[in-house]
Amino acid sequence: MKRLLPAVAIGMLTLAGCANTSTMGGDVYRGSQAGTAQTVTFGTITALRQVQIQADSRMGGVVGTGGGAVIGGLLGSQVGGGSGRQLATAAGVIGGAVAGSTIEESTNRVRAWEMEIRRDDGQEVVIVQKADRPFQTGQRVRMIGSGANVTVAPY
Repeated sequence: MKRLLPAVAIGMLTLAGCANTSTMGGDVYRGSQAGTAQTVTFGTITALRQVQIQADSRMGGVVGTGGGAVIGGLLGSQVGGGSGRQLATAAGVIGGAVAGSTIEESTNRVRAWEMEIRRDDGQEVVIVQKADRPFQTGQRVRMIGSGANVTVAPY
């Protein structure tokens, strides 16, 4: 049991980072966008700051919380005996669940740009996307898409 524990812990923590963050970048299109006409507008970046996007977990946090609870319970059950072991197991389950949830949440964070862009028609827009390429204030850009599906690319 003690040899199995590290393998289980590594496996659960690996699964905790299962959010798909590749769709948050400027170079990735969703399948529904392929073969459809996209609107293109042009503008200039007027403000830029680094932010983080909290990606949604595919499993809704179950892997991190559940995995942490299992691992914490297994670790707690190795301590003491009798009612002390039961208390240690319960504390391990609770502590593991909190730790697992925290690990999963931090694993699913992505560095991103918040770009304030003045479009050529004078309208100001803010677009947030994964920081998968460098941008700078004053840079000319293309905004591709419409509504909730707009990406920014260098011009």
